[in-house]
Amino acid sequence: MWRGRAGALPAAIGALCRALPPGSRPAPEAFRLAKFDRPEASLQIWRLLYSLLKQIHDGGWTELDTIGTQIRFVKSVLWYHGYGRPEFYQLPSDGSQGSRELLLAFSWLLNRISLLEQLLTVNRVKIRDEASVCTCEDNLSNSWKDRTEIALEPCLKREVDVRYLQWLNGRLRFQWRSLHVESQEQCKLLHKIHSYTSGCHMDQTIGHFSVTETDLIRQPDSYKQLLQSLESETSRLEAFLEWKRLEPVYWHWMETVLDTLSEDANTFKSEGVCKEKNTLPNANLCCHIASNIIGEIDKLTKDLVTLHDGLHELVTCKKSAWYEKVKSRERTLPDEREFCAAVRTITEAVKLKLSDLKYHCAHKKNGMHGPYRLVFKDKRSASKTGFLSSVSKEPITNVVNATEVISKLQMEEATLKRELKRLQEECRHKLDEIAEGLVGVICIPPMKR
Repeated sequence: MWRGRAGALPAAIGALCRALPPGSRPAPEAFRLAKFDRPEASLQIWRLLYSLLKQIHDGGWTELDTIGTQIRFVKSVLWYHGYGRPEFYQLPSDGSQGSRELLLAFSWLLNRISLLEQLLTVNRVKIRDEASVCTCEDNLSNSWKDRTEIALEPCLKREVDVRYLQWLNGRLRFQWRSLHVESQEQCKLLHKIHSYTSGCHMDQTIGHFSVTETDLIRQPDSYKQLLQSLESETSRLEAFLEWKRLEPVYWHWMETVLDTLSEDANTFKSEGVCKEKNTLPNANLCCHIASNIIGEIDKLTKDLVTLHDGLHELVTCKKSAWYEKVKSRERTLPDEREFCAAVRTITEAVKLKLSDLKYHCAHKKNGMHGPYRLVFKDKRSASKTGFLSSVSKEPITNVVNATEVISKLQMEEATLKRELKRLQEECRHKLDEIAEGLVGVICIPPMKR
């Protein structure tokens, strides 16, 4: 259906490029070069992926980072989202090749995480004061299981020093505290602006100015920059609508890219077979090589038999030690009081889990996610409208009391703290079991802070 429309593919790729942020738009020719795996398009697509993902995950991007740093960041983000193509993670860190693999990764992001929609949300002009709120359930355990089988780079397969992990943990704690302090300062400044401008807004359901509106009143000439930003956003939205109309053309073209990839792979295999046939050694050399291979196989067979016998002996010793341990525990069973106390502890834990499950099932439909508009209401207006401070997408219909959001977040915090305590207890028991097997080692627990 789309083959008969001349120029549909260039129009689709052009709309896709125009829908991207202005500083991140690639040349449409890069897509055609990437289809045939041309190396001159690799660096351009690496920088494209870096700039787009940096805007989503890090709030901005900089060209000062080296190409190796950019490539590591892109690989880590794609691994985080579950991209499982091994050929992508094997690309060199200098960005010299792999343009077709990068095109596949870019297209995967378009479909998997709604890349364009996220970029439009992140880069939209914010005239109203907003806050990001999320009270929905995010099942991180299941999503993490899908990523554990993907190796990012060979260096990540090596063991990591515990001190490095402790340093990362301390750095993360420090950044969280800094973010918390900055958020508190931002809330104080927003409260001052909203309270000082209360009653000045034409819309009485809001009643106060936002930060952008206050800045326009103080500096009227800044409206030109705001108008340019709005016009740029409008052009990106128009390009996005055109892209949605022509999107099937792009995915049909991506099917041809996959066909080209499979053809090149088959050609490479056939050339390898022909090369092996044309470079066959003579008969004596073949016999010598075959005898060496047979000798190596016999040696490996003996090693495997020896290893099997050693493992069987080790398993037998472990079983006997375990049986002796079980018998000693049976001889020292706890009395009835300790048993009843353990049963009560387990029962309380089960009741706590059930209460959390009931709460999540009851509030699953009412989960909030995304940016909400901040509307400040003083006590006098709150008595008329029924709420003090709201975080809402619409001024009238979708109104949420801020105290309700805070209470939900506090309940989530309590649940996470209980889960953290349970995991700490599990780790402590595992460490105790490991310490029992160490001879001549004294383990001193850390001091409680």
